[in-house]
Amino acid sequence: MKKIYSLLTLFLVITAGYSQSKQSEKADKLFETYQYVDAIDAYLQLVESNKADAHVYNNLADSYYNVFNMVEASKWYSKAVNTKQDAETYYRYAQTLKSQGKYEEANKQMSVFASMMPNDQRAKAHLENPNYIPSLADKSKLFDVEETGINDSEQSDFGSILSNDNILYFVSSRNVSKKDDKWTNKPYLDIYQSVRDAKGTLSDPEPVKALNTPYHDGPITLSADGNTIIFARDGHSSKSYKRIKNKNVKLAQLGLYTATRENGEWVNIQPLPFNSKEYSVSHPSLSTDGKTLYFASNMPGGLGDTDIWKVSINNGKYGKPENLGPRVNTAGKEGFPFVSDNTTLYFASSGKQGFGGFDIFKINLNKEEEEAVNMGKPINTKSDDFSFSINMIENVGYFSSNRSGVDNIYMAIPICQLEAIVIVKDAITKDVLANVATTLLDNQENSIITQNTTTLGTTSFDIECQTEYMFRASKDGYQSMSYAFDASEGGTKSIEILLEPINDLITDTEVKLNNIYFEFNKSNITERGANELNKLVEIMNAYPEMNILVKSHTDTKGNKSYNQKLSERRAQSTMQYLISKGINKERLSAKGMGSSEPKVDCKSNCTDQEDAQNRRSEFLIIK
Repeated sequence: MKKIYSLLTLFLVITAGYSQSKQSEKADKLFETYQYVDAIDAYLQLVESNKADAHVYNNLADSYYNVFNMVEASKWYSKAVNTKQDAETYYRYAQTLKSQGKYEEANKQMSVFASMMPNDQRAKAHLENPNYIPSLADKSKLFDVEETGINDSEQSDFGSILSNDNILYFVSSRNVSKKDDKWTNKPYLDIYQSVRDAKGTLSDPEPVKALNTPYHDGPITLSADGNTIIFARDGHSSKSYKRIKNKNVKLAQLGLYTATRENGEWVNIQPLPFNSKEYSVSHPSLSTDGKTLYFASNMPGGLGDTDIWKVSINNGKYGKPENLGPRVNTAGKEGFPFVSDNTTLYFASSGKQGFGGFDIFKINLNKEEEEAVNMGKPINTKSDDFSFSINMIENVGYFSSNRSGVDNIYMAIPICQLEAIVIVKDAITKDVLANVATTLLDNQENSIITQNTTTLGTTSFDIECQTEYMFRASKDGYQSMSYAFDASEGGTKSIEILLEPINDLITDTEVKLNNIYFEFNKSNITERGANELNKLVEIMNAYPEMNILVKSHTDTKGNKSYNQKLSERRAQSTMQYLISKGINKERLSAKGMGSSEPKVDCKSNCTDQEDAQNRRSEFLIIK
């Protein structure tokens, strides 16, 4: 089953050199002194006069990025990257795309960044999980994937199916004491079993000796009561083969056999009537009601290399095999069918559009208008992914993949969904509030989706059970509020968020905001910081005579000179953000205080909590 793909790609990279031009000197000076709003105006003048180059586009994008205007930043980064840029430009471009929900485009830019900075932790995190922005609100993600712990690190394990009495059957080439198959140079396959306990842990696999021969055996399917098994077997075992004399080869095909369980033993092994020396029949799957057998074969009448077929069963008698047709089969390879509840067919295909190699698909056999659907990530990858089965009683699936380099068995856990209904009210009057922008965030505060409340003050989100989230509600005239949502079971849960009128933030001497969060050693405004500063924008628009002094403080880590410069950059970035939102710069001033005025005078012995208190911004009313 294992396939090895190789691709040699040759790139010719032409890097155009560029640097600061005379035309951009004025704009660059504004940019370098953190006057981003004025720098934007200056760079835009160059664009309008057709004097812009990659350097201008890059700095223009950075200026927008630093005042958290991600839409405009994205626009200009897209122009900048038409010429090769430094790695950080691709990283920032990816961030702007993610902020707009353009996750696939963002991943492309992150991949460029990762290729340039493979040892950077951000690059490693991306490569390990490129879709870290959760698609949890996206119902296309159907399963989580986990290791099973029963795989052989060097030999193939696949074809797993969990019986209703919690025995996992699968096939493996792990018995290296057997002679090798001359076609694959691998040991012949045997059927194994492993017992699954109440916690989902699988016991050490053991061979099912009554079903194994010196040649290939498996994979298998079971009746609902577990007392009938149908399994594939190499024709050599029954001497059912064609002899090619001039090559001294005995060419055998795979066929299907049935057996029954008596007193815990498999007995009465019989071949199925449509086995043949001319073609293979394998990968069996018995419907829940036992009336239909699905299988894979290259028998005549198919659409491609191997197709999926079905045959009716009536009182132990088998009908004529029927091809499932173009809804399922292609000119490529289809195999490993598994039918659930008599209606949903899961199968592997190399002929349908997928991520690469074999992908796993599903289709409702009772709805003729529906096409097969790719199971998506994380079930499918660029490697071969196949042999999916699911036990509806235990609510767990198993499938195989060579994503690790060898065919291994993985567990597929269906995702539990929950409907979260958010109700937003005025904290004073308790009246419901319409048109409140309500954002769902993951537990790292990455935005997933934003929706407005209805006239009833409500909006709902489909989210994953047993996962932590945060909801943030924002409306003009009110303080933005966040609500932490703990992991929960499925079903429906209501969440009430109370918004305080924004006037409550104003004292005689200052405007009290939550701390403006900056990333470590960075001074650009983040989404979290922008949400707080938007409150100040609303207040200053409501009080046009108000003037504000922005004072930025650091903790005591680092030397005083470094802290002073860092605080100045942060204070300047904060002021520039306010200007970008329409606040007249004459009404603003900024001052970096470094670590000179700690809120908690803990000197060099500060705890993490004390450091957090000292890292703050103050917004003093000076008029």
